[in-house]
Amino acid sequence: MSEPASESRSQGDQIRLVTLSSVILPLSTGISDAKVLTGRQRPMTEVAFLFAEIDTDAGLSGLGFSYSKRAGGPAQFVHAREVAPELIGEDPSDIGRLWTKLAWAGASVGRSGAATQALAAFDVALWDLKAKRAGLPLAKLIGAHRDSVRCYNTSGGFLHEPIEQVKDNATASLKAGIGGIKIKVGQPDWREDLRRVAALREHIGDDVPLMVDANQQWDRPTAMRVGQTLEEFGLDWIEEPLDAYDAEGHADLARALNTAIATGEMLTSVAEHRELIRHRAADILQPDAPRIGGITQFLKLATLAEYANLGLAPHFAMEIHLHLAAAYPSEPWVEHFDWLYPLFNERLETRDGRMYLSDRPGLGVTLTEQTRAWTVDRFAV
Repeated sequence: MSEPASESRSQGDQIRLVTLSSVILPLSTGISDAKVLTGRQRPMTEVAFLFAEIDTDAGLSGLGFSYSKRAGGPAQFVHAREVAPELIGEDPSDIGRLWTKLAWAGASVGRSGAATQALAAFDVALWDLKAKRAGLPLAKLIGAHRDSVRCYNTSGGFLHEPIEQVKDNATASLKAGIGGIKIKVGQPDWREDLRRVAALREHIGDDVPLMVDANQQWDRPTAMRVGQTLEEFGLDWIEEPLDAYDAEGHADLARALNTAIATGEMLTSVAEHRELIRHRAADILQPDAPRIGGITQFLKLATLAEYANLGLAPHFAMEIHLHLAAAYPSEPWVEHFDWLYPLFNERLETRDGRMYLSDRPGLGVTLTEQTRAWTVDRFAV
């Protein structure tokens, strides 16, 4: 009798070493969005990253990461440490099977949240490794539709900065070749949001793509009222106007407004995104590969989104999402954040409003020495 697939071992290359690093990225200033101004969170001063490095007998190495803003980083690291031994001796090419194996290893804590985010670091590393074996950028391995993707900046549009600084940030982003600008809204006084949007629209002109993000801070009546008022500014989308799990409310807005509704970044599984799609709750889906379990899960969701004729604008982690957006059939967006610059030796090229794939294999990034210095915990098996 043949050995069950779940217990098989590769006759070729095998995983010999898995190294996990918990890294704390300090931010230069406390970051505030609407959740801070409404009293639900404190300003964000750091981001916790979980890096996974997977080495094989053949001398190949893959790099992947997940992350958590505010709480959750230690939980991801501990869960990853528990399930990491399941990868030793496995064929690194069997990515789908390995995702399932890791999910069953931690089945009692479910298939969403911190557990899924811990698996994402392994999954991304395995895809990075597979693309390196092929000598291809990850997007080319998956099947790219384009060599560049429209990009917009978010890191210059937070609420802790006065509007004059936000305007200067927007000017610098556009000068750097970034194509669109997103700013945060959702303040307790929504009229102040309108004043900021009006000032920025006047500053950048009518032709520059402009988006706003309420970070789930409006109730349904406020979202409808503000959304209707924002129509005059020609926004590309209104992001997270309601609670992330309010599919029905988002669907009502999507039907009522001319401006596109975008959401999805806070969801942590493909199943949760299916509810958005089933309700037609978004015009633009914003999945986050590290949050939903990695590239394997993202590709499943991208197929669902394509068949639902949805736009795609992945959240954060542009080093991963550039590749995934480049493989989406219809023209997507990628979110530009400069916070992650200190982590990687390489830079992604932006010009003429687009972010470009490099010819480097895999994700095309390597960790800096500063990243190693910011490591607060480490585990190898």
